[in-house]
Amino acid sequence: MTATGPATVPVTAALALGDDALVLSHRLGEWAGHAPVLEEEVALANIALDLLGQARVLLSLAGDEDELAYLREERAFCNLQLVEQPNGDFAHTIARQLYFSTYQHLLYADLAAGDGPFAPLAAKAVKEVAYHRDHAEQWTLRLGDGTETSHERMARACAALWRYTGEMFQPVEGLAADWTRLEERWLASVTEVLARATLTLPEGPRTGAWSAGAGRQGLHTEPFGRMLAEMQHLHRSHPGATW
Repeated sequence: MTATGPATVPVTAALALGDDALVLSHRLGEWAGHAPVLEEEVALANIALDLLGQARVLLSLAGDEDELAYLREERAFCNLQLVEQPNGDFAHTIARQLYFSTYQHLLYADLAAGDGPFAPLAAKAVKEVAYHRDHAEQWTLRLGDGTETSHERMARACAALWRYTGEMFQPVEGLAADWTRLEERWLASVTEVLARATLTLPEGPRTGAWSAGAGRQGLHTEPFGRMLAEMQHLHRSHPGATW
């Protein structure tokens, strides 16, 4: 399925990337007023805004961005299950960000180096995502190699979210990527960061169960429905309203 216009853009891929960015942006935005320190609240808000900007561009390539964000039902979203997971404590947010931003940075760097329909967007976004990745890595090091409590919380968070990471490397229609190589590079990077943080790579499967690998097909975890209802409430309550 493709869109027509000045450039032909694969709609499936635009929705997948756009939904990832939109959902994670909303999750990070939930930290507003709740982050552990003011500086971190600003940092998370900035990352959320970067992702929202990416989402707007990507969703507009597939259709009306507002309709796609606010009027689709849960099963129509094709975001990774990883990005929809609740914030949990700060360690869970950082683990989720480490896993996703490392993947997104590697993917966007590859897309930016090519000549496909997503190359222009990726070339701009990869600079933002490089900061997102560095931010997550630095906090992983601080928490993992910090106090006994922060180390334990970071280890639990990495283990809890590990089962959702395999889905990132399932091929997406319209994205020309070497998924096997991408996964190898991601795994090497995450392993290295965790080792520096005095953490070990989690054990257990990363693929196979529908509950941890079918977000791209519209199957989502329970927390996503509640998040979506909150995100869409205002728009659905006042259809057609404008500022």
